[in-house]
Amino acid sequence: MRIRRAVFSDIDAVSGIYERIHSAEERGLLSIGWQRGVYPERETALAAIDRADLFVCEDGGRVVGSAILNQQQVDVYALAPWKYPCPEAEVMVMHTLAIAPEEIGKGYGRAFAGYYEEYALENGCRYLRIDTNERNTAARAFYSRLGYSEIAVIPCTFNGISGVGLVLLEKRL
Repeated sequence: MRIRRAVFSDIDAVSGIYERIHSAEERGLLSIGWQRGVYPERETALAAIDRADLFVCEDGGRVVGSAILNQQQVDVYALAPWKYPCPEAEVMVMHTLAIAPEEIGKGYGRAFAGYYEEYALENGCRYLRIDTNERNTAARAFYSRLGYSEIAVIPCTFNGISGVGLVLLEKRL
């Protein structure tokens, strides 16, 4: 297993993961809060490739997960009572962690989280921030096990999806 910066040839695999997550959610197998046709979509991955902040996890030559790692804090972050106020230059954010539904439970999410923490430190960021939909109880429990604290739940329209309770989480390294 390895995690690396994505390249254009990874787009089909990443957008395929998004599609399988949407399908699993529509069948009631997952509760993430994403919405087909809104977020995330192929364009989400293409924009991240253009910014050079899309990363993929591959195993045996197959892309099994992806995430966006950058210092872009979404607008609702400004409303949060962060436990660790810090300069923006010291904050790294993980967005849109997506593990293929058929690969959940195999350690890929944990590997991505570890990579995210190392990447943050390599880039001078000791403060980590993540968000997830309030309905995504699996992600909330996962991040809690990794030492992230839930700071607030902010009602908003997020990535074009209305009625979201956005859970904001943070961790200091």
